[in-house]
Amino acid sequence: MDLPTVTVKLWRADAVVLFDWLMETDLNSVPITHPAQKQALADLLSVFEQELPYTTDAAEIASAKDEVAKDMGW
Repeated sequence: MDLPTVTVKLWRADAVVLFDWLMETDLNSVPITHPAQKQALADLLSVFEQELPYTTDAAEIASAKDEVAKDMGW
């Protein structure tokens, strides 16, 4: 069954940071108000696993974190 989809453009560094966070996070510990929220996070992780090359390594993750955190202003 084809489900409707949406395309979201992310800066690669943002995607790498979110992917890393999702990989490290115990989704059972994330505060949710509905089980669908946890499932949506798991689905997002699955998309990142498919879209980001397997060459994403610790150096790229560290660099992405630095880039995303630069000039945050808060």
